[in-house]
Amino acid sequence: MKHLEGRVALVTGATRGIGRGIAIGLAEAGATVYITGRSLNNSSSNAVSGSLSETQSVIEEVGGICIPVQVDHSDDEQVRLLFERIQDEQDGQLDLLVNNAYSGVQAVKNAYGQPFWDSELSLWDASNNVGLRSHYIASVFAARMMTKRNSGLICTISSWGSMSYIFNTAYGVGKAACDRLAADMAVELKPHNVASVSIWPGIVGTELFSHFADEMNQTNATQKNNSFLGDRYNWETPLLTGRVIAALACEPNIMRRTGRVQIVAELAKKYGIVDENGDRPASLRSLRFVLPTVFPVLRNYSWLIPDIKMPWSLLLLNALSSPKI
Repeated sequence: MKHLEGRVALVTGATRGIGRGIAIGLAEAGATVYITGRSLNNSSSNAVSGSLSETQSVIEEVGGICIPVQVDHSDDEQVRLLFERIQDEQDGQLDLLVNNAYSGVQAVKNAYGQPFWDSELSLWDASNNVGLRSHYIASVFAARMMTKRNSGLICTISSWGSMSYIFNTAYGVGKAACDRLAADMAVELKPHNVASVSIWPGIVGTELFSHFADEMNQTNATQKNNSFLGDRYNWETPLLTGRVIAALACEPNIMRRTGRVQIVAELAKKYGIVDENGDRPASLRSLRFVLPTVFPVLRNYSWLIPDIKMPWSLLLLNALSSPKI
């Protein structure tokens, strides 16, 4: 169903991974989708590389409209020109911005297992320049367009790592700041009927994360059966986030969600959305995920476990214990 037909969306960092999945999901729903990335064409032999032209081809295969724009989101002038182009080509219309561009994956992988004081100082900028900072810059330009029309939605891709230690200090601080960015922008945008939300996917099997998981499994082969990396338990595909955001953008009362975290798996359940493989992964705070994670023997019987969300108050006692208040 083309429920986003006539809408204009921008997805930053859409050459691969979650960004590509989001762009495809929005195009499936009928939106005209602008996508950005540093690589227009794939000239690399790297197995996890990607390009704007590849994403465009996939979108056109599903009958979508895609406009690729080569942009380095560390360059503010290139970002300004991007929004100027959308302004000119779409007569000032921009209905949805998805802040997704992120350049820190390789740096996070390289620093995995190292304390922050033993990591390269560049890890901070790698995690939070094209990421947190670029999300702010893109949101500034998007808000200038959206507030003039008194309509719009800004989705900032964040992570469960904003409330619980996952990879490293620089990563967690950046994701916590993304949530704060979405919440504080919502305060200032609300009088203009523009919504701002933070999006938490689950464990997403992107090209880079899958490659990382394979390497981890080879290194820790003896622990493979005890890790969610080993059997890819409850993983999501990037397309699920795209389909969820497409449905979210159609909510008639989207302003009641503004300023809040939106969990992909929980919205998928609410909207009746399934993943690319037909599955519907559980939220990371659902008993259906938590119990089999603690007791791996239950993973083959997860369908018997109730899909009940654990309350935040309980999670904050342990699993999501940072920062303490």
